[in-house]
Amino acid sequence: MPSSTEDRIAVSTWSLHRHLGTTYPHDLTTTAIGPVQETYGEGTESLLDLPSALNNHGYARMELVSFHLPSRDPVYLGELRDQLGTCGVALQTLLIDDGDIAHPEHGARDEAWIASWIEIANELGARNARIIAGKQAPSKAALDRSVAALRSLADGNAGGVRLTTENWFNLLPSAEEVTYVLDRLEGKVGLLGDFGNWTGAGKYDELAKVFGRAELCHAKANFIDGDLDATDYGRCIDLAEAAGYSGPYTLIFDSELPVNEWDGLAIERDVILSRLARA
Repeated sequence: MPSSTEDRIAVSTWSLHRHLGTTYPHDLTTTAIGPVQETYGEGTESLLDLPSALNNHGYARMELVSFHLPSRDPVYLGELRDQLGTCGVALQTLLIDDGDIAHPEHGARDEAWIASWIEIANELGARNARIIAGKQAPSKAALDRSVAALRSLADGNAGGVRLTTENWFNLLPSAEEVTYVLDRLEGKVGLLGDFGNWTGAGKYDELAKVFGRAELCHAKANFIDGDLDATDYGRCIDLAEAAGYSGPYTLIFDSELPVNEWDGLAIERDVILSRLARA
C-alpha cells in the first residue's frame, strides 16, 4: 500500500487521452496491435513521453489503458519500462480494456486474449492488471462463467502482477454481484472500485458496501460547466476512507473542454489530498 499521502495519487492515461490523441483499437480475434487511429487528434505527447510529463506535474503513479499501447514488441515494452523507471513513475495498473469472459460463446476466446495482455502487464512490470468481469446480464450462469474464467486467469498468471476486476458493465450492477464474484475467488482476484460506474439514488450505499474490499480506486469526478461537483466527490472519498480503503486514488478526468486535462487532474488531486488531510 502507498506509504505517503502524495503517493496515494495516480493518473490514468484515459485522463490524458486528448494529449495522447491516438488509440489502437482492439480486435479480440488477434493479439496484434490494431492500426493507429487519431481518435482525439494528433496529440501532443507520445506514450514514451508521458512518464516524464507525469513526473513534471508531480505524479509518481500511472495507469495504462491497453488501447493506448502502440506496440507489444519486447523492445518497445523495454523502452517504456525504462522510461517509467528513469522518471520514477510506477506503472500501477495495466487496464485491459476489452473482452467478455462471461459470454456464453466467445468467453474462452476472450479469456485467452486477456491472458496475453496479462503477459504484457508482467513484461512492463505493472503492479496490477484490471480485467473486465463480464458484459452479460447478471444471471447466476454468467456470474459463474466469470468466476471460472477469472480463477483460470489467476492460476495461469506466471508473473507477479496482481489481477483485479472492477464494478463495471452489466455483470456487476451492484454490490451483491461484486460480492458474489469476489467471495468465490477467495482472494485470487482483487477489486478496483470506481466512483463513476454506479449512479442513482443508491450509488453511495452500494459503493460503501464494496470499498472495504477495494485495493485500487478510480476516482472520477463530475464537472459541471467547468466546476467540480465537490459534494459528490467528497462524499465518495469519505465513504471509501470510512470503509477502510487505504490504496491509491487514480484520477479519472473526462470533462468536456474548456477545462484543460492537466488542470482538471490538479483540481481532483487537490480535493482528494485536502479530504485526506482532515482524517
